[in-house]
Amino acid sequence: MAKPRAWQKMLSGRRLDLLDPTPMDIEIGDIAHGLAFVARWNGQTLGDYAYSVAEHSLLVEQIFGRIAPKAPPKWRLAALLHDAPEYVIGDMISPVKDAVGPGYDELDKRLAAAIHIRFGLPAAIPETVKKQIKKADRVSAWMEATRIAGFEMGEADRFFGRPDPALMEGLPIRLRPPLEARGDYTARTAALLAQIA
Repeated sequence: MAKPRAWQKMLSGRRLDLLDPTPMDIEIGDIAHGLAFVARWNGQTLGDYAYSVAEHSLLVEQIFGRIAPKAPPKWRLAALLHDAPEYVIGDMISPVKDAVGPGYDELDKRLAAAIHIRFGLPAAIPETVKKQIKKADRVSAWMEATRIAGFEMGEADRFFGRPDPALMEGLPIRLRPPLEARGDYTARTAALLAQIA
């Protein structure tokens, strides 16, 4: 009996094996395109456009830069790529991830490791950097929750913690066409890779 298909064909022409991903099958164009079309909050946000994972990732990288201003470009790139596996596995809200169980987390980790290696990062990000990225992710989640996802501030505080206002000052939540988000995500990745080289 033939094994079920476990790969996805990308617009670049690559075939990415979801169960055993290799760095050579990962292209930034595929990641940027996929993330620009994946909606955060299951699409339950205000505005004329979905708030994409690409937009969220750009915001997290900016917040990370405020949390760790002396971080080298490679860790800023890690912050930008923190949700990159979602270009093929989608963005599940936390309650669904919990219900699905450890299988989702394992898939996410394998994809993240391949993505990191593809862009010159260690397969596993150091724990201190991971914690800083997670903090930036929670600040972003609080901003999104209160500005576009219908949460009251007290409710967002309970789920994400009240962020330091300085980390959010002047940072917009952008709701715009996916191709614009894709372009900015691609450009920011290229800029960070140029600084690392």
